[in-house]
Amino acid sequence: MRIATGALAAAAAAEFLHLAPAAVRLPPLRRTVARRTAGHGTAPGHVALTFDDGPDPRSTPYVLDALDELGVRATFFLLGAMLERAPELGGELVRRGHEVAVHGWFHRQQWYPAPVRDLRELRRTEEAVTGLCGARPLWYRPPYGVLTAGPALAARRLGLRSVLWTVWGRDWTADATGASVYATARPGLAGGATLLLHDSDCTSAPDSWRATLAALPLIAAHCRARHLTLGPLRDHGVPGRTDRR
Repeated sequence: MRIATGALAAAAAAEFLHLAPAAVRLPPLRRTVARRTAGHGTAPGHVALTFDDGPDPRSTPYVLDALDELGVRATFFLLGAMLERAPELGGELVRRGHEVAVHGWFHRQQWYPAPVRDLRELRRTEEAVTGLCGARPLWYRPPYGVLTAGPALAARRLGLRSVLWTVWGRDWTADATGASVYATARPGLAGGATLLLHDSDCTSAPDSWRATLAALPLIAAHCRARHLTLGPLRDHGVPGRTDRR
């Protein structure tokens, strides 16, 4: 009985330690001790524009064309499984001047400790991004923004900086529109903000990417009117990767 109780206590402690880094999602921590992880940049007047879940041949090309028209560059957090299906889009992102980053191989929650799997999948994704896009990533963002210990430590071992976001547009919902995405994001669009959008609906409501597409001109106009620069994380004043391997 004593052994069983000890095993349960050890398992509970391991689970607690695994989940502890996810506390950076809490607003008080995002505004204070976890500002860098949350995505608060130090470059004056800069707003980091980031997209998750691609590349998707159904939607990413439209997003890229819209960004070209607006003269804006962004950071794309790529899923390895999506990149494997559309490798040509990875190279296209870089050729058009955008930054590529790691979002994991699959878009799944990492609630339970699996450090070997976490490192294997993150390394696989980083190698795919580097090889297929032709650029080494600086950043890692966990699916759903839940930064648990296993992926966080794996990212650090690979030299990737974990970064979340400070503002989103809720563009993944079935009822999202360009106006609603902009209205949701607008209060947080200030210097130092990191904006989360999606260039794929692979984990979102079908065709929700169209709302993102419609919101981009509104977001860009808002930033221009306030003399804010909309651009990738590499220009955001947040330290990126350092090689640790």
